[in-house]
Amino acid sequence: MDRLDGSAHLIIVSDLDFTMVDHLDPDNLGLLRFNAMWEAYYRQDSLLVFSTGRSPTIYKQLRKEKPLLTPDIAIMSVGTEIMYGESMIRDEDWEQYLNKNWNREIVTEETAQFPELTPQSETEQRPHKVSFFVEKIKALKVIRSLSERLEKRGLDVKLVYSNETALDVLPKGAGKGQALAYLLEKFKIDGKMPINTLVCGDSGNDAELFSVPGVYGVMVSNAQEELLQWHAENARNNPNIIHATERCAAGIIQAIGNFSLGPNVSPRDIRDFHKCKVEIFNSSHEVVKFYLFYERWRRAEVAKNMQTPKLIFFPFGTFVHPSGVEQSVNHCIDVMARLHGDKQGTNYRIWVDRVSSAQVGSDTWLVKFYKWELFGEERHGCLTTVLLSSKAEVPDGFTWMHMHQTWLEGSEPKDQTTWLF
Repeated sequence: MDRLDGSAHLIIVSDLDFTMVDHLDPDNLGLLRFNAMWEAYYRQDSLLVFSTGRSPTIYKQLRKEKPLLTPDIAIMSVGTEIMYGESMIRDEDWEQYLNKNWNREIVTEETAQFPELTPQSETEQRPHKVSFFVEKIKALKVIRSLSERLEKRGLDVKLVYSNETALDVLPKGAGKGQALAYLLEKFKIDGKMPINTLVCGDSGNDAELFSVPGVYGVMVSNAQEELLQWHAENARNNPNIIHATERCAAGIIQAIGNFSLGPNVSPRDIRDFHKCKVEIFNSSHEVVKFYLFYERWRRAEVAKNMQTPKLIFFPFGTFVHPSGVEQSVNHCIDVMARLHGDKQGTNYRIWVDRVSSAQVGSDTWLVKFYKWELFGEERHGCLTTVLLSSKAEVPDGFTWMHMHQTWLEGSEPKDQTTWLF
């Protein structure tokens, strides 16, 4: 919440499964396109919020499986848990608020009377969420009857049905929409109300997000019938909510352009940066651009022209390998020449996360970020610090003066000989 000094230019609040993450896209290209755009253009002055039905346990599991960025805020367990930053610091005030008129034992007692309900895994049973599976054909009758029984027991609850199979019993004040409204109120009290908020979803438990006043909304093209039906009944005439023609993360990018919320061309969609100059010139874009070039170099998607790396790097610069070994830039460029095309025809991908930069001189920037590489089933990452210079005579604006990397815990590869930059 405190990462930005002032109001966020944009807050994106996105569901994960089949919204930000397309489980039918094995190469994760839509997600990687979003990642590149966010880190190049938005990370410096905007906030990313994931709002998911997943518990912290299976949310962390998804982060290991997919190339997800680190969000500023994570709303989990269908809006019953709010956590901040990489350390996932809990919002205890929110959880205290949800205790009002909530008794988990009573909910457990009453739901046990319905044989139609199959409890979800233990990881998905949370302090303010009791979760089941129920067949679509039986769901409406169960929801009506269960709601009446809980009301007679003096509880204020909310029953959320989504994905045509999942039923969550929550406190009345919980839910994705209420959690977002709570966060926006906190921003307002701190004098940091965001300039724009875009909510993104695909299923029934996302509907509340679109009801928060003043937000833009996108239902991705693969949105489920339950969300489309809610929209038809409740928000058909709201011009600030659209049904995208693109799936998942691509639909989010489409919505950014539709509502003119900022740049909506991902650097991943630019094949030749020399021919396609971007209007936004910053150190974050430079980092994203370089690692896209390096990925394409290893995949043999760019020509083997050594002039490009020689123009990028300061000839007397140094690279400190994550192993601690210091290498000259000239040595690294020689190694890079030999690596051209060594990942051709594979799923090799690179992305950067948590890019932050600070101007430390009139023409010098210190940039820090996580750099990740995916190859096969292996995924490796390091904390990277780069010193960039932006003297006017340098083509494209920046020269890479120095780079230092350290392995992120548990992510170093067994073979470190081909790890570069």
